Amino acid sequence: MELVREAKLGASLPSAERAVAPDGERLPPLYGPLRAGTRRLLETLFDLEVPGLERLPADGPYIVAANHHNYLDGIVLCAALPRRISFLVMPRVYHATRLHPLVHRWAGSIPLNLARPDAGAIRHALGTLERGGVVGIFPEGPFSVCGRLERGQPGVALLALRSGAPVVPIGIQGTYQALVGRRLYVPRRHPLRVRIGAPRAFAAARQAGHRATREEVTRRIMADIAALLS
Repeated sequence: MELVREAKLGASLPSAERAVAPDGERLPPLYGPLRAGTRRLLETLFDLEVPGLERLPADGPYIVAANHHNYLDGIVLCAALPRRISFLVMPRVYHATRLHPLVHRWAGSIPLNLARPDAGAIRHALGTLERGGVVGIFPEGPFSVCGRLERGQPGVALLALRSGAPVVPIGIQGTYQALVGRRLYVPRRHPLRVRIGAPRAFAAARQAGHRATREEVTRRIMADIAALLS
């Protein structure tokens, strides 16, 4: 008996349109100009490269699943990808300062409690996908403090199985080296690379709550991320 069934995917982005958001996508005020300016800054100071943009789904919802080193990862992904990403964000990041909650609400972030199953955050993320949006998740959970890929948590599998939205694996390289050992969170100049892998779509399934199914989906997604980092 097949434990996990993968669904067929639609067309990917044509190369000529790989860095353009779909027409009609609603962005918060100043989001577009800030994203473009941040990308130019990262390309100039950190030699940002984003191979694989043509692999992104042409339209509709998808889930971005990436490795996680530090706060730079979210900034780099927002600048590198053409769509607005609603990230699942743990409380100590969402509430890092008094200003952070305002910024995260403006950016569309979804607060996630890692101390217990957070049904509200899952519903919020599923609602974003149902409306055709993009959800970002770091399957490892907290930052990897050693610069290596950690074990994946099952939240990404739960979202993929319940929504049926494709999962786009991404390997981020260079953010760990840019910040490790730095004071005041000011990064050193170091080349950054965001490698985008082929998306997988897992057929929406009633067995999304089964541990074995979630573990297998998580294993496949983490293997995809690991391959992008090798």
